[in-house]
Amino acid sequence: MASIERTAYPRFKRNPTVKELRDIYSVTPGENQFAHRVARGSVPVLSLLVLLKSFQRLGYFPRPKDIPVAVINHIRSCLNLPLEIEPNFQSKTLYRHQKAIREYLNVTPYGKEALHIATSAIYKAAQVMDNPADLINVAIAELIKEQYELPAFSTLDRLARRVRTLVNYQLFHTVLARLSNEEKHKLDELLETSDQKRKSDYHYLKDLPKSPSLSHMKDLQTRLSWLTSFIVDLQRLLEDIPNSKIKHFSSEAKALDASEIKDFSPPKRYMLLLCMIHRSQVTTIDNLVEMFIKRIRTIHKKGKEELELIREQHRSKTENLISILTEVLEATNIHDDDASAGKKVKELIMAKGGIDALKSDCESVSTYNGNNYFPLLWKFYKSHRKSLYRLVKMIEIDSTTQDRSLVLALQFLQDHENRKIEYFQSDLDLSFVNEQWRNTVYVGKDTGLIHRKHLEICIFSYLASEFKTGDLCVKGSENYADYRDQLLSWKECEPMVIDYCEELGFPSSSTDFVHQLKHWLTETAETVNLNYPDNGQVLINEAGEPVLKRLVRRDSSSSSKELESTIVQRLPERNIIDVLGNVEHWTRWTRHFGPLSGSDPKLEQATERYVITSFGYGCNLGPAQTSKHMKNAVTPHMISFVNRRHISAQKIDQAIRDILNHYNQFSLPKLWGDGTTAAADGTKYDLYEENLISEYHIRYGGYGGIAYHHVSDNYIALFSHFIPCGVWEAVYIIDGLLKNQSDIQPDTLHADTQGQSTPVFALSYLLGINLMPRIRNWKDLKFFRPYKNARYKHIDPLFSDVIDWDLLETHWQDLMQVVLSIKAGKVLPSTLLRKLSNESKKNRLYQAFRELGRVVRTVFLLRYISDIKLREQITASTNKVEAYNGFSKWFFFGGDGVISENDPEEQEKRIKYNDLVANAVIFQNVVDMTMILWELINEGYNFSREDLVMLSPYLTRHIKRFGEYVLDLENVPPPIEEGHRLEIISTL
Repeated sequence: MASIERTAYPRFKRNPTVKELRDIYSVTPGENQFAHRVARGSVPVLSLLVLLKSFQRLGYFPRPKDIPVAVINHIRSCLNLPLEIEPNFQSKTLYRHQKAIREYLNVTPYGKEALHIATSAIYKAAQVMDNPADLINVAIAELIKEQYELPAFSTLDRLARRVRTLVNYQLFHTVLARLSNEEKHKLDELLETSDQKRKSDYHYLKDLPKSPSLSHMKDLQTRLSWLTSFIVDLQRLLEDIPNSKIKHFSSEAKALDASEIKDFSPPKRYMLLLCMIHRSQVTTIDNLVEMFIKRIRTIHKKGKEELELIREQHRSKTENLISILTEVLEATNIHDDDASAGKKVKELIMAKGGIDALKSDCESVSTYNGNNYFPLLWKFYKSHRKSLYRLVKMIEIDSTTQDRSLVLALQFLQDHENRKIEYFQSDLDLSFVNEQWRNTVYVGKDTGLIHRKHLEICIFSYLASEFKTGDLCVKGSENYADYRDQLLSWKECEPMVIDYCEELGFPSSSTDFVHQLKHWLTETAETVNLNYPDNGQVLINEAGEPVLKRLVRRDSSSSSKELESTIVQRLPERNIIDVLGNVEHWTRWTRHFGPLSGSDPKLEQATERYVITSFGYGCNLGPAQTSKHMKNAVTPHMISFVNRRHISAQKIDQAIRDILNHYNQFSLPKLWGDGTTAAADGTKYDLYEENLISEYHIRYGGYGGIAYHHVSDNYIALFSHFIPCGVWEAVYIIDGLLKNQSDIQPDTLHADTQGQSTPVFALSYLLGINLMPRIRNWKDLKFFRPYKNARYKHIDPLFSDVIDWDLLETHWQDLMQVVLSIKAGKVLPSTLLRKLSNESKKNRLYQAFRELGRVVRTVFLLRYISDIKLREQITASTNKVEAYNGFSKWFFFGGDGVISENDPEEQEKRIKYNDLVANAVIFQNVVDMTMILWELINEGYNFSREDLVMLSPYLTRHIKRFGEYVLDLENVPPPIEEGHRLEIISTL
């Protein structure tokens, strides 16, 4: 049976707040009149209204004993009835009252028609969903929409399971009918072991990618060859199976061992294996392309290092040539006679080695005097050559733009792979290469002669670049697929444009949209220019450079420091696992954890297991150490089992959402922030080197990945990603806000320099998000004029370029298509922003987003330099997220703070577990601080609102990270026998 707590099935709250009672259960005059028409007497009227308000809240009639006393008391007070009046739900009047309520609310009882509606809704949803809780929610939503009374939860649960079983049975048998006997035999062999083969080939499907070395890339290529040849026509077998179903069945298979999959019936077993193979193919292609990009990047890095080494080696030659030139100049200056001067110069040259030697030194130095390291790349590329050619043959590459010159150049390379000549004549279209590559690839100007080796490196380098920008796509990939396929068509977008633009205050036509932007930029620039003399915060010097006055640091008052000290002294000592248990009791966050099937967990003491598992992984202890901390009350295997089978990253997000929603009900956090702003920042976590996500980060130092946190202005963490070190953090900045489904919904987002770029400013603006980052070198950024002739008396030196409004108007439809696709959940912002980088020269979307971003960023920068309160707000918010980074890491104390998992999914879960622990401690701290503040008020302690504003829930001095260790001196260890100390040594 599915857990009712994981569904949207309406239930009474155990302890409704005063506000909830007032908003939900207050009796309106119309309802009072209705009750008095139907019932006579205080008790029947009260009984009827209790049923009415309960039905309005739940959508069904609850059992009388389940109605909270607080609800009855509130309704009684609305009617001004004495406390001795109690509702009486007699069976002879109950049916009449229920019928009257249904008529009053125009609700139809649950019957055959409702059953048909619920069944149809579940059947349709089950084509793409699999979790029973999700299917039940679909049925609930449809029944409420059609104004039907909800049946008992068990009825919906049985219905969802029957329909899901039917749909999955149909899918299983559809695939089974397509399988040949040979393919069935192959799939069965996947699960077999032998004396020679201790592990089945099924485990090979679960292998994780290692570090992006050449040997590991070759291993992945071998793996892809095996996967594609194992079941040749996999696409035909899984045709018409929704991708969401494939992912679900693959996740289910990944969590199981070969012996467990053998226990399934053949139809389900074959489906799970095929989905696992399909997902393995997709991820292997993604990993191969990722490795290809990183290997090309490594080749270029070594080329740059080689150039620096050569320059260092030539430094003595350069100095020698400069000294010779100096002597030549002096000799020429001393001798007035040209003949004498020439003779002296010749003698100097001969003395320094002669013309040929010096000429050779000049050529050697001049060759590597610039920054062109491309001619040096062959040395590092040649060992990769065979593997790179093999890779581009294994994957299907296509262009996402009209420009196919790079694809054709790659085809040309493949056709001439085995040619050994150094140079060849060709009219190959190399319009995609820059001037530096052109000078390297071509031998001389206008000769048409191409250097074969340099051409190969050039084309593979551009392949890597355009995979990143999305100008090239790979068939069968997920991360490098054609992003255009994920967008809604304009035909689908067109009906939504007017409503969306009205919601965000945008004009719904390209011309008016551009006009509004132009007016916004013009008005902002003119206002800042007008107020410049009175601003006092920004000064533009004679060189045209803006200089901002430093913000004055606001120190805490003595009263706020005294209040904080008093609170810290009174905070009760707590250990982490007790905190998690307390918060679970208050919020029931473990309700989201359970088997992938969506059923209730069949674990003994499931809640306790979930709390222990969250503690172990959130503090990075791992299963073994967690088990020891719990005095072996739970085995390491059970902790690992719960993590793999019952908890996913999505479920942890849902658990955190429950904590956030309950946290949002406290009044103390509302003094720190109203939840309308948030800040994003990344912090590095160490990883082992043998995995694909781990990279060396120059800014942080060492190998690892980035935990990218979104933290609300009231200190709680809303969402987190785990991303590679090499990626620009701004790519993921919008995802966090869109994936945050809690009651705390910010519309303003702060970040640091890594959290912004022109495309990010543009996309934030279109999504209604105010992006306001703290940019380190903001004065180096360009300010754009609204039109060419715009001039400003005071701030004119700031501007250096003009907005291309025609470009924006031309691509307005493309911009709206993207943002509506994101709002519809078809594509994530990070998927697009990865493509919209500075290297996207061909991508029309990049050009449009860059131009819009220039408008938005210019407006922001003008506001930033003229508004001191805005700068203070940005600084305060970014300081909070930086403080959270340190706070959350304080709990990540196990395993020396190193994430030992190589699986990207498990790495992501570690960060989310850590967020769960950190947020639980924040929640507990707010509870304790609130209790202490009430005690202080009752004791007559005086403090102000400003004192409370200066408090923070990031308190750790009262937290015992390592739990309780009890010293028992009564437990006497066994004696050490005399002679045993040297017994082992004496036997050697």
